[in-house]
Amino acid sequence: MKILWTDGSAEPNPGPGGFAVIEDANGGFPVVLGKDKDTTNIRMEGLALIAAIKYAGDEGCEIHTDSEFWINVLTKWAPVWEKNNWRKKSGAIKNLDLVQELYDLYHRYNVKLVWVRGHVGTELNEMADEWANKARLGEEL
Repeated sequence: MKILWTDGSAEPNPGPGGFAVIEDANGGFPVVLGKDKDTTNIRMEGLALIAAIKYAGDEGCEIHTDSEFWINVLTKWAPVWEKNNWRKKSGAIKNLDLVQELYDLYHRYNVKLVWVRGHVGTELNEMADEWANKARLGEEL
C-alpha cells in the first residue's frame, strides 16, 4: 500500500490553482502535479485525491490530507447524496463531477483516508502544500 500526501491550493480563491501528490517513499518529492487557470481550493484538493488514488491504482493507498471537507464528502455525505439520486435537501451539490468521480474511485480501490491538521509543521503535509503552490505557479515534473 502506497502512503501518499496530498494538497491543493488556489490563489486568489477562486483563481489559478495547483495540486500535488507526494509519495512517502519518494523523499518528499511529488509523483503527480496538476494545475488549473481558474479554480478553487476545494476543487484542487479533490483533484489531488483523485490523482493520488489513480496513481496508487490496484496497490491501494493511505492518503494523508488536511482536507476535512473531502473526507466528510467521501465518508458521510456522498453515501446519502447517492441514495437521493445525487441531490441534497438544500439544492445542487457543488463540484458534483469531482464528488462522483472521487466517490467511485474511493470505493473501487483500497483507500484509507487520514486527516492531518494543516500548517502545523508536519513535514510531508508542508511539502505537499509547497508543491501544490509550485504547481499553481507552473512547476512541472
